[in-house]
Amino acid sequence: MGKAGDIIAIGGGGFGRNPNQPIIEKYIIEQSPKEKTNVCFIPTASAEDSAYIVNFYRAFSKLNCIPIHINLFQRTPRLDSTLNKQDIIYVGGGNTKSMLAVWREWKLDKLLLKAYNRGAVLCGVSAGAICWFEQGVTDSWASNLNIMNCMGFIKGCCCPHYDGESNRKPTVKKFLLDGVVDSCYSLDDGAALHYKNGIIHTAVSFYKGANAYQVSLKDGNVYHKTIEGVSLIQN
Repeated sequence: MGKAGDIIAIGGGGFGRNPNQPIIEKYIIEQSPKEKTNVCFIPTASAEDSAYIVNFYRAFSKLNCIPIHINLFQRTPRLDSTLNKQDIIYVGGGNTKSMLAVWREWKLDKLLLKAYNRGAVLCGVSAGAICWFEQGVTDSWASNLNIMNCMGFIKGCCCPHYDGESNRKPTVKKFLLDGVVDSCYSLDDGAALHYKNGIIHTAVSFYKGANAYQVSLKDGNVYHKTIEGVSLIQN
């Protein structure tokens, strides 16, 4: 097994909201050493929403790459040969539980692990962020937020939209106080965590004031440790 690739977990934002300003997307492309990078979008979690796919191409067509996407609810290509050619794989947001169930049926989870172990850059937003962790805080259920087991490429639990949805912070606090998790990597909208070989390399901010935190308990109180990183915001 070779050196594992990069994982970039994004808390929220990006081309799904603003395809005309591909800030975090440019950062992602820059992580590949290739002159012309192959980028694959997997929009399973959104049930392959057509507008989302259009926004993917709108954003990545502005960058030095060759973008494609994979459908699993229509005629599906040979996944192994398609993914073997990809330098970057971007997973979109939506329903994490349903996404992972479909992936396992297609054995896509195993193919993504193979891509990671050969050095591909894996990334994504919301569902596409938490899926790489051991556990994630998900809104896959309509009634309330839950913690679910994910693929476990990197250690820990992750919560996206930490500042973007009002129920996120109190829910993470409750999970900590109840002993459901020991700590949780919590990502604001416009913030990301960049891992190299399974270890945090840097936090990345592309919204003003957006941060990534390691949230834990200290003497019975919730403690936020801001993870240091880089800002992509132009002054």
